[in-house]
Amino acid sequence: MRRLLDFLVGKRHWFLFLLLEAISFIFIYRNNAYQQSVMLSTANMASARIVSFTGAVTSYLKLQDKNKALVERNGQLEIEVLRLRRQVEAMTADTTVFRGFISNENERLFPYNVVAAKVVNNSVMYLSNYITIDKGRNDGIKPDMGVISESGVVGIVSKVSDHYAVVIPLLNPKFRLSCKVLGSSYFGSMSWDGRSARYAKLDELPRHVEFKEGDIIVTSGFSAIFPEGIMVGNVSSFERQRNDNFYSLTVQLATDFHHLSNVMVIRNYHQEEQTQLEQEAKIND
Repeated sequence: MRRLLDFLVGKRHWFLFLLLEAISFIFIYRNNAYQQSVMLSTANMASARIVSFTGAVTSYLKLQDKNKALVERNGQLEIEVLRLRRQVEAMTADTTVFRGFISNENERLFPYNVVAAKVVNNSVMYLSNYITIDKGRNDGIKPDMGVISESGVVGIVSKVSDHYAVVIPLLNPKFRLSCKVLGSSYFGSMSWDGRSARYAKLDELPRHVEFKEGDIIVTSGFSAIFPEGIMVGNVSSFERQRNDNFYSLTVQLATDFHHLSNVMVIRNYHQEEQTQLEQEAKIND
């Protein structure tokens, strides 16, 4: 307290100067219309700039939440498109399946949903790459769930904790994906050769399958992980395998793993039932 009083006493001439300056400005402002208008205009401009800056900062801070909501909405719409496509195919095959538009039958025909997540760690430079997302066991995420982006397939959930999950992406030789050329029922196996983060190989595609460069590659649906029709990439080039009965395709991946930030985890409500039944069949074989 003593130091504060000494400081105030030592700087008293400055405080007196500031007080007199303030009084002078008050007299100038009250007695001169021109100075009043200038000061009001300056104050309004400063206030407008502060409000504009504050609004820009607030808007920027809200972008993350808006972007997350958009990603989740896009995922829901994509799942809805695939669901409607499955319903149309079912009704085309059998007109008695018109009841498919009822909710419980709807889930039976297409039992998928998505959970939006954010990528918190990612690698593309190694032979075996991994991705970490910010959703885990508490969000309903389990191992062997499929992961997609707004562009296409990303990978499969490998390990899960309460709040995080590790994904094995397409850029990992451990991950093999059943794919087909859009419009064809013949499928092959896709894997990564460790060369470029933009390309993968689709092998074991029968020789009599018709396709050309630029054709779309999608998931075959022959698993409990990914529904049929999820975008994977486009045919970049192709060649015959050593076995002349099959083609080997180079596919340009739809997902750009270098700029991956938002993903969606696919939840199949019938996955455990299907997987358990298939495992039992293999054990009894």
